[in-house]
Amino acid sequence: MTHLLTRALDTALDRTVVPGYSKIGYWLRRPSWDADDPRPGSLTGKTVVVTGASSGLGQATATATARLGATVHLVVRDLAKGRTAVTAIRGEVPGAEVHLHRCDVSDLASVRAFAAALRGSAERVDVLVHNAGVLPPERTETADGHEVAFATHVLGPLLMTELLRPLLAAAGRSRVVVVSSGGMYAQKLPADDPEYRDGEYRGTTAYARTKRMQVALAPLMQERWAADGIAVHTMHPGWADTPGVVTSLPGFHKVMGPVLRDAETGADTVVWLAATEPAPGGGQFWHDRAPRPEHYLPRTRESADELARLWAYVLDATALSR
Repeated sequence: MTHLLTRALDTALDRTVVPGYSKIGYWLRRPSWDADDPRPGSLTGKTVVVTGASSGLGQATATATARLGATVHLVVRDLAKGRTAVTAIRGEVPGAEVHLHRCDVSDLASVRAFAAALRGSAERVDVLVHNAGVLPPERTETADGHEVAFATHVLGPLLMTELLRPLLAAAGRSRVVVVSSGGMYAQKLPADDPEYRDGEYRGTTAYARTKRMQVALAPLMQERWAADGIAVHTMHPGWADTPGVVTSLPGFHKVMGPVLRDAETGADTVVWLAATEPAPGGGQFWHDRAPRPEHYLPRTRESADELARLWAYVLDATALSR
């Protein structure tokens, strides 16, 4: 009976959005997780790579996985901010082995250079966390000619994972965690316009559209890499108080600030997916340590043809084989 009540509460929180995505939902769910927490030292001897790791959820993920014993690689655009993050992590986790790399995930040449360098220096990658994110105020394109949110959230992570495939395979049973957003629930898969060339451009819409793409493509990525023992997970952190939210959504932050999760709480499911045993099945969408539906609105459901067309487009854009 207790289990059924816990599940009913969890579902009610998820469907009502504000309680479930805020810190209220986290703290109401938290008591049922105690026995499920990753054990101390569970990532000892393992290598974790986190993009967008200079602040917010990325830094919180890096800190938590270092605390569990991992060797952590921070992947950042701004090395000065990255050095500050490294100092902070080492201050919180004395003796932590932390490495810093520069990579602009939206720039495919930068992704290729980073991956080549890591393949030359690391023997394995046990966990790859795709956390780097942008919410552009206006439509801009990368040097490769791709809309910047699409490049950052979809193309860069796909290419990076493919290029790090040998290191992920070397780990035996590795995990890829893509940090998505609950905002994707309001968007349909834009299979005919992934670069957001049509209509009035809005940064919040571009962000949500590309987050929808991440979740929709995860089962195909899971299928692509499953033979190498790589499990692909997507998740959303709820509403977290991060520098990105403050900068990109100041109105939302002003109104919702009192109930926003802190970065550590937002990163909890990322860390759980990275460290929990037995490993969860790949290809699922997670929030607060539970798999969630990919759609709540019938109008957002994509057809098999739409998914196939988007998959073909991103493989062509990253010059990957089908």
